[in-house]
Amino acid sequence: MLGLLVIIVVSWVLLHFIEKKNIEVLGIIPYPKRILQFLIGMLFMVLLCLLWIAIETFILNVNWQLKNAINYTLIFKSFVYHIRSALTEDLVFRGAILYILIHRIGAKWAMLISAIIFGGYHVFSYGMTSDRIIAIAYVVFVTGLTGYVWAYTFYKSKSIMLGLGFHLGYNFLMTMFYDSMPYGELIFEELSKTNLNDWNWLFYSLVKGIFPSIMTLLFVKYIIKSNIQIFNNDNEDIAK
Repeated sequence: MLGLLVIIVVSWVLLHFIEKKNIEVLGIIPYPKRILQFLIGMLFMVLLCLLWIAIETFILNVNWQLKNAINYTLIFKSFVYHIRSALTEDLVFRGAILYILIHRIGAKWAMLISAIIFGGYHVFSYGMTSDRIIAIAYVVFVTGLTGYVWAYTFYKSKSIMLGLGFHLGYNFLMTMFYDSMPYGELIFEELSKTNLNDWNWLFYSLVKGIFPSIMTLLFVKYIIKSNIQIFNNDNEDIAK
């Protein structure tokens, strides 16, 4: 919690002294409209992930088993943990620095830089610095693409809330099914599945990695193009 507070203070300082703006330009204040954006983003991502899990179950013939005793305390702790981590990452990678870069070098370059750094960050956060270059390249590409889509979401919605909903929805839902640290397989556990080899595995992994990002990008483009009122924030455009 202290780290998150420090990031918020640093964000305020950067925006105040570099752009002469208030931290409100990040769309971080939880007005009712923004809370609804957050909830819509989270619901969309949860449904999208459930769709992919259904596809994966069909393709790989995955055998899931429902936990005999579901620990609701752990589920709550997982939610709290992931909302903190998602907010922290969003403020760092899609907060004040991205806002400043958009104003200084333009949206396209700013979003690309944010995506590359976000992808590189996950190599270290996953502890993959000593892994094979192909595995590292895969993580950088997939998480970088995700970072780009979420940066685009921030740029178009003028708020971190929709992207934060995407981020939390993905991370939290995955802990219900898959093994991960510090929380995982909270409701279901995978007993068996068909293993793919060589090119089939590579193709499947690429599709699995980019599917959420592509679908999310299409969703964001749709809601922005549709001019839905709930996504029209009143604060100024981030950039022209």
